[in-house]
Amino acid sequence: MIEQLGLKILRNFDPEFGHQIALWILQNRLVLRSKIVTSERLKTSIAGIKIPNPIGLAAGFDKNAEVLVGLSKSGFGFVEVGAATPLPQQGNAKPRLFRLDEDKAAINRFGFNNDGMLAIAKRLKKRPSGLVTGLNLGANKASTDRTADFTKVLAHCGHFVDFATVNISSPNTKNLRELHAKRALSALLSSVMEARESLKKQLPIFLKIAPDLDQVELTDIAEIAIEKKIDAIIATNTTLQRDGLKSEHRAETGGLSGEPLFHPSTRILAQLASLLNSRIPLIGVGGVASAQDAYDKICAGASAVQLYTAIVYHGLSLVNKTATDLDRLLKRDGFENISAAVGSRVQEFL
Repeated sequence: MIEQLGLKILRNFDPEFGHQIALWILQNRLVLRSKIVTSERLKTSIAGIKIPNPIGLAAGFDKNAEVLVGLSKSGFGFVEVGAATPLPQQGNAKPRLFRLDEDKAAINRFGFNNDGMLAIAKRLKKRPSGLVTGLNLGANKASTDRTADFTKVLAHCGHFVDFATVNISSPNTKNLRELHAKRALSALLSSVMEARESLKKQLPIFLKIAPDLDQVELTDIAEIAIEKKIDAIIATNTTLQRDGLKSEHRAETGGLSGEPLFHPSTRILAQLASLLNSRIPLIGVGGVASAQDAYDKICAGASAVQLYTAIVYHGLSLVNKTATDLDRLLKRDGFENISAAVGSRVQEFL
C-alpha cells in the first residue's frame, strides 16, 4: 500500500523529475531491504556468470551507477547500468521522457545523458559485493569514431563489472542503429573483442539489438555474433513503432518501451533463438511486467530477462513477485530449472 501510494505521488511529477526522486530514495537507502528470491529452479548462469534468479534490471534506470547499494536490496538477480560514454554529456533537450499511462508504456529520447566513464568507473569500483553488475557501453553524440568510444569505456570500466554490453540499438543517438549493418557491426565487434584482451579478466561481452529489424538483418547479426564469439545477445531495446497506442504522448519522438513492446521484442527473440540454435545465450527484454511475461520470454529462448518500465507502474516489489511466481510456473510445468524451459515453446512466438 505504501509503495502504491508513493507511485501515485510520483506520477504527479514530470516523469524525469519523478525518476530522479526514485533514484534519491534508493541512494539514501529508504527502500526496505528485500531478500533475493532464489531456488534451485531459479538459479542459472549466463556466459558463465552465476545469478540467483533470472530477473534483471535493464540499462537506463541507473545510468550513472549511483544507486547500486539500493538496487542490491531490491531482489534483482543482476543489474545493468549505463549507458556510459567516454565524456560526460547532457543528452537531448527536455522534455525527453513521457509516460503513456493508458498503454502502460513510456517514450524516451534521452540521448545517452551520463556523467562519463571516469565518474561511473569510480562508483563501479565500490559496488556491493555479490551484486552481479553489467555496464552498457555507449558513444558520445559528437564522436567522430564511435568504435573508439566503445573500446575506451570498456578499457576503463571493464575491470569493475561482470559483463559489458555493446549498445548499438538506442534510437536516440543519430545514426547509431546503422551499426547493425553487417560490415559495420563486424568491424565494431572485432575492435571491442580486441580491446577486451587488455583487461585482466576475460570479461563477457553482450550485444544489445533493436526490435525494428527484418529477417535478413537478424540473420546477419546472428552470423557475426557467432563469428566474433559474443557471449550473449540482449533482445531488445526500445522500438520506433507506434501501432495501437492510445495515450496522448504516442506521437512523441523517441524509443517506446513497456507493454506494447512485449510481442514485437519476443518475436525477435524467438527468431534469434531459432537462428542461433543455443550457440549464444539470449536475454529477453521489452514489456516484461509479470511472471507470465518472463516465463514467455524464457520459453521463447531467453536464459534470463530484464525489466525497467514496468517498475514505473508496479514498483520495485514487482521484482520479487515476478521471481516468486516464475518459480511456481516452472514447478507447475515440471521444469527442474530455468535452462530446461529455455526455448521450449519457441515456435509459438515466431
